Amino acid sequence: MKKSLIIAAALLSTAAAVHAEELFVNIHSGNAMAQGAGLVLAGQALEQKAAVRVLLCDAAGDIALVGKEMPTLKPRNVTPQQMLQGLIKAGAKVEVCALYLPNTGKQASDLIAGVTPAKPAEVAAHLLKPGVNTLAF
Repeated sequence: MKKSLIIAAALLSTAAAVHAEELFVNIHSGNAMAQGAGLVLAGQALEQKAAVRVLLCDAAGDIALVGKEMPTLKPRNVTPQQMLQGLIKAGAKVEVCALYLPNTGKQASDLIAGVTPAKPAEVAAHLLKPGVNTLAF
């Protein structure tokens, strides 16, 4: 009986580890609906206990700028930036790509709380890990 319980516990912990996937979402579109779609899926993955990492590049980096005006998206009537802030509060790691700041004349201090500049070597290493699923918008 004790041996059966140990085996069952090992199988359950293995099943949980397999289900605990990671999601990497790369958003580069300047379109608010495309940005929102990526952010919604990232939020759903967080709710399902996945580790989520978001990389904002090109026009999508603007989502992370302090004071950026954006359209609200239905049905929740929130902006992409509000959605992004919700992801950060829920535990997502959010970065702007390494090219964004130097090519827009912005500084890290121009980013909302919880968003940092990405380090390409770290992003590449993360993408090469087993169990990382990727989405691009």
